[in-house]
Amino acid sequence: MLFGIFDHLDDSGRPLNQHFEQRLQLIEAYDRAGFYAYHLAEHHNTPLGYAPSPSVFLSAVAQRTKKLKFGPMVYLLPLYHPLRLIDEVCMLDQMSNGRFLYGVGRGISPVEVGFYGIDFATGAEQFRECFEVTRIGFTEDRLTFHGKFYNFDRVPIPMKPVQKPYPELWYGIGRPESLPWAAERGAHIIARRPIPAVRQVVDAYRAEWKKLGRAEAELPLMGVNRHIVVADTDKEARDIAARAYPAWRHHMGQLWHEYNVPFPLEAALPPEFETILERGDAVAGTPDTVRQFIAHEIAETGINYYVCDFAFGTMSHADALHSTELFAKEVMPAFA
Repeated sequence: MLFGIFDHLDDSGRPLNQHFEQRLQLIEAYDRAGFYAYHLAEHHNTPLGYAPSPSVFLSAVAQRTKKLKFGPMVYLLPLYHPLRLIDEVCMLDQMSNGRFLYGVGRGISPVEVGFYGIDFATGAEQFRECFEVTRIGFTEDRLTFHGKFYNFDRVPIPMKPVQKPYPELWYGIGRPESLPWAAERGAHIIARRPIPAVRQVVDAYRAEWKKLGRAEAELPLMGVNRHIVVADTDKEARDIAARAYPAWRHHMGQLWHEYNVPFPLEAALPPEFETILERGDAVAGTPDTVRQFIAHEIAETGINYYVCDFAFGTMSHADALHSTELFAKEVMPAFA
């Protein structure tokens, strides 16, 4: 079992320069602890995400870490000119000596992509076309592509990534119908859903993989993402989570509510952390409590990758760091 990190880099209430520096210090701790990867969300014009240009923040991550893989979860491809994105991905993969993860998606928020003049209704089509353009750019010296959204004739592409044919591909599963696309391209996947829904995603992905005639041993990573707080007592962990979570939850729905767009996660993300605990969609407790929770979830879902969200909302840097260190020392070894 591998463990990773997911981060919205949402507003913590602290000055932004301090927020960035403390998060980079926390990422250094992830690196020391042996986590597999750091996955960074991309959001725009909202305190939910203070990394609207993931490549900028991740270039700092490349310099502050040694072994940790890292990447966006995900680049919102319709917002990028593919030539610029090819260059950024190649730079990050070269700067990190092949540790970059190419996370791709269309974006979940019509409000955010709408700010950039993108039609959400055609976002999926544009996303797939943009991905195909970047794939060609990573693998060929001259880029030729003619589609609905992009047209290129023999554009020279002098830079290439370290990883061949291109950096490790990641995809956030929001809709089951996108599983065939992900499986065909060998993408690693992450879902944030209740246990029964995660089981359905994992089983469906395995079925798609088998349908393609690929070996079980070559299955990509299939992960689940959860909020996790580890402390010296269950009460302390729950109190930390209860204080930090409401700000994160408010920011999650803020733009949707402001622009009167139905928020699809309204029911899935209740306003109080205690409700998420009761549903089994998060955990806060001692290392023993967290170990038991994760063991149960692995058994019930069939995942092979567990993605932790240790820093969210107004949680203090000290609490997030202590939670990370306890997890690395007393939880991860049980799943080695």
